[in-house]
Amino acid sequence: MRSLRISNVPLVAIEVLLVTSLWLTCCPWVLAETGDHERDRLKESGEVMKEILGMPEGIPQGLLDKAECVIVLPSVKKVAVGIGGSYGRGAMTCRGGENFDGPWSAPTMMQSTGGNIGFQIGGQATDFVILVMNPRGARNMMKSKVKLGADASVAAGPKGRDASAATTASMQAEMLSYSRSRGVFGGVSLEGSTLMPDGGANENLYGKKISAEDIIVKGTVTKPEAASLLLSTLKEHSPKNISAKK
Repeated sequence: MRSLRISNVPLVAIEVLLVTSLWLTCCPWVLAETGDHERDRLKESGEVMKEILGMPEGIPQGLLDKAECVIVLPSVKKVAVGIGGSYGRGAMTCRGGENFDGPWSAPTMMQSTGGNIGFQIGGQATDFVILVMNPRGARNMMKSKVKLGADASVAAGPKGRDASAATTASMQAEMLSYSRSRGVFGGVSLEGSTLMPDGGANENLYGKKISAEDIIVKGTVTKPEAASLLLSTLKEHSPKNISAKK
């Protein structure tokens, strides 16, 4: 039995073309190039950083100037894991070089999980900014998974341009954490949450398998264009590390 044809094209071929067209229309993400999601995440991280540093009662200047690294996790959402949890992805940039005294580095992509990091107001996703305040914390973040409160001390960061409100606990912590949801900004405790480099995302972004240490300390990659807002904002607000010599 001969196949039905429309204008000399087999009907089965037409069906395949129609299904494929519909699938691509409904699911445009299949056309995304490798690294597109990571570049979008970097752009969003830059927007979050710019907005937060532009707040009158934002991150204290004195603390930002002493930070070795900054981690931005935009739009962290709660997920149903056991009795509740969260999952987020973002980026970390550090002051370059072995002593963390150079310009802000190319970013390493990061991921987070935990019960506390998904705190939200009215169900809206939350933006997080974490300052890494000493070299030990920075090196730990680049090498492996870090559980906040266990592997590294963390405290809710004080806010306001003057850091005089900082408590002894926050000044001694390796990391200071902040959140923003529905325009409400302030310090938040992230104890129990886990942070780690996102190796798969780094490979997508830079086109090869590469460690966070190679990206940040050794500077073996070119800074992505998508990170320009994040890096220029940090350079504008805190061009130099003024923490004590390591």
